[in-house]
Amino acid sequence: MTAMSVGLALIGLLIAGLLAWIGLTLSRRKAVDAASSPQQATQRETAQLEAAQHETAQLEAAQVEAAQREAAQLQAGAKTAAELIRRQAEEDAAVLRTRAEAAEQRAEEIRRGAEDRASEVRRDAEQRASDVRREAEAEAQSIRDDLREQRLEMERRDHRLTEREERLDEQHRGIEERHTELTARLAELELRKQEIKDLEDERRRILEGVANLTSEQAKAELVAAIEDEAKRHAHTIVRDIERQALDEGETKARKIITGAVQRLASEQTSESVVSVVHLPSDDMKGRIIGREGRNIRSFEQTTGVNLIIDDTPEAVLLSCFDPVRRETARLTLDSLVLDGRIHPSRIEEIYERSKGEVAELCQRAAEDAMADVGIIDLHPELIRTMGLLRYRTSYGQNVLKHLVESAHIASMMAAELGLDPKLCKRGAFLHDIGKALTHESEGSHAIVGAELARKYGENDDVVHCIEAHHNEVEVRTVEAVLTQAADAVSGGRPGARRESLEAYVQRLERLEEIAMHHDGVEKVFAMQAGREIRVMVLPDAVDDIAAQVMARDIAKQVEEELTYPGQIRVTVVRESRATEVAK
Repeated sequence: MTAMSVGLALIGLLIAGLLAWIGLTLSRRKAVDAASSPQQATQRETAQLEAAQHETAQLEAAQVEAAQREAAQLQAGAKTAAELIRRQAEEDAAVLRTRAEAAEQRAEEIRRGAEDRASEVRRDAEQRASDVRREAEAEAQSIRDDLREQRLEMERRDHRLTEREERLDEQHRGIEERHTELTARLAELELRKQEIKDLEDERRRILEGVANLTSEQAKAELVAAIEDEAKRHAHTIVRDIERQALDEGETKARKIITGAVQRLASEQTSESVVSVVHLPSDDMKGRIIGREGRNIRSFEQTTGVNLIIDDTPEAVLLSCFDPVRRETARLTLDSLVLDGRIHPSRIEEIYERSKGEVAELCQRAAEDAMADVGIIDLHPELIRTMGLLRYRTSYGQNVLKHLVESAHIASMMAAELGLDPKLCKRGAFLHDIGKALTHESEGSHAIVGAELARKYGENDDVVHCIEAHHNEVEVRTVEAVLTQAADAVSGGRPGARRESLEAYVQRLERLEEIAMHHDGVEKVFAMQAGREIRVMVLPDAVDDIAAQVMARDIAKQVEEELTYPGQIRVTVVRESRATEVAK
């Protein structure tokens, strides 16, 4: 490309010099023609013109020589450039030939590798086909053997069915003969029954005439007398059996429960609905209140918890019936006090962060509870739900701690009875899990918890322990009974639960009303904080058997109408006194 440009430039210079020389020659000829007529007058001009022509010719000769030298230089440069281009082209061609040879060698290697891989794949395929063929043949042989066995079994079954049909035919013939005989005997019995009926009617008429009573009246009196006698006899037998069962069962149950409770150490205090937050100084109370109370209003609106600031030095109170919100508000206020920056936007920011901390605390509490009872294979969703029970209470008792305590009690009682401690422990640990979802699902917490456990793969026995611990489903297993017992022991021990004074008084009044509604009752006393009822009856109106029946009826009515932790003992006292004065 460079040599071509130099050649074109040289040709252009030559053409320009040639055109200049032709123009100068034409001008000189015109000047000679114009000076031929006045030769004398213009001799001086002619001489000058000749001198000019001479100078022009010299100039043109110099220009031609310079153009020739430049053309020679350009021609030499063009040759040099052409040589360089040729050498570069040869070098590029050599590189390309080298690369082409390398590519051909690489292609040859790839082709040889592909052929080797294809042969290896072909060998593997042949080997696999041979293995599959052998397996198929073995499986076909096994199927043929199974079919042969099934065919033999079918032949044996056909033979047995044939024999059975023959025996059934014989039995059918015997039944027909017996039916004919029974038909004759029934006809004979009908005749005798009619004769007996006639005799009974005649005897009834004779007895009615003698006793002056109709048959219905006599039957009613007889039935009443027999029923009263049978009831007394039955109650006597029941009382003896119950006394014996109570003597043996109460001794063994007391031993088992006492051993389980003595081995368990639990907290004795119940939780409240107020949390105390300590402050570094009383000056912090003013910052918590804020200008015109804007901080405290923002705090209560954001958290949903009442903030009580009184004269208590270096402390404020948080009041709320929802323990999760109260704990979130407590963490929020602690963070605000430590930070020192208290304003509405900061309160909202810290509150959102505290909610995440409470969720982490719930998850950690569930994991700690599982580690405490030795259960490690719960579904993650069940673990998350169990964590929600960390801040839930039942009659002031923390539900998660109640589950841990019930699990330990059930496990120890199961070990004493020779049952599976792991199964009983798992059922007792999960029996109140539905309390975390009662606000989300309809139904009692026992049924909701059972459905949740069944959804996440718990054993059927564990699910039954959950759904039957409040008798909403009929109890079918011993493990479910132990779950009920562990729940009652954990909730009924002293200091475990508390209830409001109003509910306590209403329960005592209802207990006395239930007992007073029975005939023959003189006085009723609710004792032992409502865990025992003493019923005083009139000895003339109620005998010993009726007192036993009354105690059973009162206990059954209390179970059906009242809700209470633990057990309530019903004691009927029948006492007769004879007093005389000696004079």
